[in-house]
Amino acid sequence: MLSQVRDLDLQLLRLFVSVVENGGFSAAQGELGIGQSTISTQMAKLETRLGFRLCERGKAGFRLTPKGEQVLLATRKLFGAIEAFKGEAQGMADKLLGSLSIGLSEALDTQVMERLSAAIGRFRQRNQAVQIELFSAVPGELERRLLQDQLHLAIGYFSDAQAALERSPLFVEPQALYCGAGHPLFAQPNVSREQLRQYDGVHHPYRFIQLDEPWQAVSSSARCEQVEGSLAFILSGAHIGYLPRHIAAPWVARGQLRELLDGRSGEPLDFSVQFHLASHRGRQPSEAQRAFVEDLQQAFA
Repeated sequence: MLSQVRDLDLQLLRLFVSVVENGGFSAAQGELGIGQSTISTQMAKLETRLGFRLCERGKAGFRLTPKGEQVLLATRKLFGAIEAFKGEAQGMADKLLGSLSIGLSEALDTQVMERLSAAIGRFRQRNQAVQIELFSAVPGELERRLLQDQLHLAIGYFSDAQAALERSPLFVEPQALYCGAGHPLFAQPNVSREQLRQYDGVHHPYRFIQLDEPWQAVSSSARCEQVEGSLAFILSGAHIGYLPRHIAAPWVARGQLRELLDGRSGEPLDFSVQFHLASHRGRQPSEAQRAFVEDLQQAFA
């Protein structure tokens, strides 16, 4: 009995179908390129493997047994399934599959979002069937999820302290120092560094201190990780602090925020934060992840 289907069995079954389609052993010789005796030997070997006769051959001519007819139907189904598999496998060879979980830093600029959406659009034009999930959070949470394999990629600003993250620069976000309309400094055109030290600043617990950051609060009774929280503190008129320029811009236009300038030079007390595309250094990226990174880097080039 046939307990396993081996390569040899497939060869014998193909010979069997050829014999049937040609109407007998003699007629199949030309197509198969082998002699009648060899065909007869191969057919006998297949019947031995199956455990029953497939056909009657002799002076009365060639005809299938009832079991032979059933084997013929089953063989054609088998070869049809093999061809379907080959077609699907060939399609999968060039197709991106799987899923991507991508973390985004909060409150990104509209231009950044436009480039991100362009990267997604470019990726969707590929031969792919990939489920993409976008997750927005503060950088500390993005780091945690990357390290715990809950994210494949993350866009944010990250410190150099985490060696497990592989980072590549993506864009910079300008930050400026602001106060609200109710703050004592709001009416002053320029502010000295000495004056700034007197006032309560918003403390951002994750933001790593940069050497070129123009102002650092001496005292702070306001603490917030999210940009929206920092904005609320500054709008209150009780605190000063840094905000991304694109977040502050509409409030400045409405006269509710003002950028603080250096009293000596009249220059902005601003700096830029480098945003990176980060992934876990120890994880092998999928084909889909590599393709998306390529599209993302082109969009931000």
